[in-house]
Amino acid sequence: MDYTPVLQQIEHELKPVIGQGRVASYIPELAKVSPHHFGMAVVAIDGSLHTVGDAHVPFSIQSISKLFTLVMALQLEGERVWDRVGREPSGTPFNSLIQLEAESGKPRNPFINPGALVCTDILCTRYAVPENAVVEFLRPLSGNKAMHYNRAVAASERRTSHRNAAMAHLMKAFGNLANDVDEVLDAYCRHCAIEMSCVELAHAARFLVHGGTHPGDHAAILGTSLAKRINALMLTCGTYDAAGDFAFRVGLPAKSGVGGGILAVMPGQYAVCVWSPALEPSGNSLAGSLALERFTTLTGQSIF
Repeated sequence: MDYTPVLQQIEHELKPVIGQGRVASYIPELAKVSPHHFGMAVVAIDGSLHTVGDAHVPFSIQSISKLFTLVMALQLEGERVWDRVGREPSGTPFNSLIQLEAESGKPRNPFINPGALVCTDILCTRYAVPENAVVEFLRPLSGNKAMHYNRAVAASERRTSHRNAAMAHLMKAFGNLANDVDEVLDAYCRHCAIEMSCVELAHAARFLVHGGTHPGDHAAILGTSLAKRINALMLTCGTYDAAGDFAFRVGLPAKSGVGGGILAVMPGQYAVCVWSPALEPSGNSLAGSLALERFTTLTGQSIF
């Protein structure tokens, strides 16, 4: 299917709403990003690329990195990851302390901040510089050998990471964090500050379209069963506490980030990424969510 005309129609339809919403101003460096960007990229399972707008412009992937740190944690620990992180939707904001306290320091899922901190802790145990390990994991998947994290964004996020620090210390008190809290927070803020474009993110997710194997070089990233389970977690937990509504409207497994990106997959068909920095209250891109809803409506392709 030629997705390019569909993307062009979506961009045209959404012009009145692009820029509506608010950028993630609680991270000072992200507050500087124009809310009027819009880009979208689809990479089909055969490798064909379809783009519109700012699809090649790098942006801060933020919580989309949680998808890849989970994959790396599963590569290292396998099913033991679930001893420390749950698999249920949170129903609360991604940085909630109340739920974490009530449930004895075990995060509901790996896509909210405390769950991602546990996955980062696993990487800190294995790698001397875990944030660089995440970058090295993503470079061949994305096709960008020069990709890295933005030091200014990472430093800005680290300076304002008081709630993340509170969650990390709480989990440490419950025995669910093995490494030094500051070390984990440093690595977490840096992998959230990785910069990628829609095109690069869509390429990087192709292994989830292809049953855990990268269709380009046939490298086995995950087993088929784990790839299926990650897609299920993306559907139920990947878009913060709006996951149910997102599944209802869009019908694709997805992971969003407060940088304005949303990465989604249609198993067996394509990976799609959209970027528009202005967010709706749950932390998902306002125009990006609408774009993906229109995409599955116009193509008639979703998992349902």
